[in-house]
Amino acid sequence: MSRLPLPGSPRSARAVLAAGLAAALAALPSGAAHAFTGGNHEEITRAALPWEPVTLTAMADAHDGAVNANDRRPYFDVGPLHCDNADYLAPRYSAGYPRTRDEATTELLACVRTSVTRFRNAVRAADGLVDADGRVRADQSDLSTPCAWDGKPGRAKCAVLEQLGRGWHQIEDFYAHSNWSDRATAGPIGLANPPGLERTGHPPFLDIRRYSAMKDADWTREARGRVPADLATGCYPDFDSAGVKAADCEGRVAHNRTLNKDTAASSRARAGAKTGDNFRRATAGATAEITRQWNDFRAELLAAYPDHGRGAQMVCALVHDDPAAACP
Repeated sequence: MSRLPLPGSPRSARAVLAAGLAAALAALPSGAAHAFTGGNHEEITRAALPWEPVTLTAMADAHDGAVNANDRRPYFDVGPLHCDNADYLAPRYSAGYPRTRDEATTELLACVRTSVTRFRNAVRAADGLVDADGRVRADQSDLSTPCAWDGKPGRAKCAVLEQLGRGWHQIEDFYAHSNWSDRATAGPIGLANPPGLERTGHPPFLDIRRYSAMKDADWTREARGRVPADLATGCYPDFDSAGVKAADCEGRVAHNRTLNKDTAASSRARAGAKTGDNFRRATAGATAEITRQWNDFRAELLAAYPDHGRGAQMVCALVHDDPAAACP
């Protein structure tokens, strides 16, 4: 079984991950969750996007939407596709923590890199939505039959939605899996209760549009400097960017026992309800973030394809269910 390449990973790490992923997927229990549920991804995405209903369903549907495609195999068990394993606890809270700040940041940036790559791919795929004179191509924007989300060549609209959805999934997961928006729970800060950053603004290291125009080495260096010292996402027993699979996350800030806000009843969400409802905060943050990401993508299409109003027609084709009629 092949696996999704991780941009920027060493070739040797890819080989390790490819071999290990096949075995892990065979043993993975069905129904295991380490992301917002499909229904939560759907609610967030629907709330964020002002699209017409058929197109919005193609993107957001809990079972068949592009934004949930990363929760299918073989993508489910690849940590950077869910912003997992950027766990860290400063020495003042836990002496001898097994992961350094730099190692945790490297995992976070592997997650960001997947979204940057998908953004670039989506901009390129949008070129097929309209012809050279700016007329919408009806055959390339038709959603009368479902998109496959299999990465294979097909209708341009399906390709754009797949790239955006696969890039947005981990951005939404970042809010569910990190302490970015959390309020710390009662009791001492430590392994079972990492600090909450209580942030309400957009994370500066998720500036996907800007990074897409930069060399990977340049934006990675810049983004690394924008990561707060106490930021963490939970350790999950999936493959990190180097192809290493944590056995059980013992001794680390864990997803399942600690930072998980995938549902309102999950660990950090439950605890956070006493101090400010961390599930609600994560959901609100993710919704605002996807609205920002969509607006940035629209702006990029307008800037990248100015001739004959092609960029504006691409945007029109993406938001309308019958763009051949709606986008004269």
